[in-house]
Amino acid sequence: MNIAQLEIGERGIICEIALDKIPLKLLEMGCLPGKTVELLQKAPLNDPLYIRVNGSHLAIRVETANQIAVTKI
Repeated sequence: MNIAQLEIGERGIICEIALDKIPLKLLEMGCLPGKTVELLQKAPLNDPLYIRVNGSHLAIRVETANQIAVTKI
């Protein structure tokens, strides 16, 4: 499962990231394996996605969200 497959309000623990396909800025903001991520909102047409990770609110593209594997909690 990846972040893009979460429903609004669901949380997951990041378990795997495709490091070569994820912007460095996301990694610097704490989007790392072991961190909890929550899907807060989807924009119209479902892109971008608004998430909370490591205390920060971020907007990420669905393309990027598909590269971040999570385990739903």
